[in-house]
Amino acid sequence: MSSNALIHPFSVLSRDENEFIEIVSGEGVMLRDAAGNEYIDALASLWLCQIGHGNRTVIDAINAQLELLQTYNTFEPFSNGPATEVAEMIRARSQHPDGRVFLGCSGSEAVDTVLKFARRVHRLRGHEDRQIIVRRTGGYHGVNVGGTSVQGLEPIRDGWGDLLPHVVEIPNDDVEPAAQLFAEHGERIAAVITEPIQGAGGVIPPPPGYFEGLRRLCDEHGALLIFDEVICGFGRTGSWFGGQTFGVVPDMFTFAKGVTSGYIPLSGVVVSREIADALEADENKFMHGYTYSGHPTACAAGVANIGVIESEGLVERANHIGDRMEEGFLALQGDGMIDSYRGLGGIWACDLGRDATEAREAFMKRGVISRPIGNALGFCPPLIITDDEIGQMFDRLDDALRATAP
Repeated sequence: MSSNALIHPFSVLSRDENEFIEIVSGEGVMLRDAAGNEYIDALASLWLCQIGHGNRTVIDAINAQLELLQTYNTFEPFSNGPATEVAEMIRARSQHPDGRVFLGCSGSEAVDTVLKFARRVHRLRGHEDRQIIVRRTGGYHGVNVGGTSVQGLEPIRDGWGDLLPHVVEIPNDDVEPAAQLFAEHGERIAAVITEPIQGAGGVIPPPPGYFEGLRRLCDEHGALLIFDEVICGFGRTGSWFGGQTFGVVPDMFTFAKGVTSGYIPLSGVVVSREIADALEADENKFMHGYTYSGHPTACAAGVANIGVIESEGLVERANHIGDRMEEGFLALQGDGMIDSYRGLGGIWACDLGRDATEAREAFMKRGVISRPIGNALGFCPPLIITDDEIGQMFDRLDDALRATAP
């Protein structure tokens, strides 16, 4: 179809609709386009489809909720069962089982929410000068104004005019600059925000001891540590949340994507009991929320999706996937087809030593969807992917790399 009605995100806007690949169906890890081509979805749509496509349990739960109550707001005095149930399920699996959960629609909403929470809590504690948010180079935190401001990816920040003030960047590979920043401005720092593994920035795990160092600095100076778990949450790193994988407890964390495997948009923020105490002590009305906060159909999808992840052992499965992925990358590196690789669980990248766009195109022509990130190809397959499908993926990657080798 030739049209210019739809603005595609992160795209060249002069590109015509008929130049895009129209995805029409999906089942398991497989997708089909309008021309009948099939693809292994090695990106899980966009770092999110943990349970794969077409899962009947989640689809049936969505349909059942649509028949009962499609939507209603959760502003005072209203609530609904699915919203309460999914909040209980999420906090029970987190590092804050006695904390509280705020619900939204997108990861970008969750990030803007958690930034507001950080500043609000300090104001409630009488520290109105604590407004500095510390970001890491390479971090991605959505594209609302707050998230754009705390991006560690300059191309995404550029071109929008003035963004959120009081944001300072630290390197993503060395805790010493963070220590220096805290030494100079510790009394004004509200929070540090970081992904457990930086996803869109290139699948970059933290250096050993990095998060422990940030946690210690925040504790010593009274700042908050925020984990952005939008990509890492719900089993992707081999634990329910990335903070558990790395053994560091944040004060608050965001989630989205994997909470419903993307079947219906849902997101949120989990806060510790200490943060909840501060918010609850405020006698004024809580002046924050979205039309779709606690959307019953989205929450029903979340309840069913979490149940599938648990019943099919997909959190543990991520570690097995990680072992198979590493074996594949080791073989490619041994053959000189890639320079290096990085990742864990169900999220990986391999560095080609050259721009990865051409290799991605060749890979896709061979029936596998991945993501080019500079010189790297990013992988984040559904956690239901089989060993045979992983093998097919690496066979096709080897062929694509050989076809595009300089």
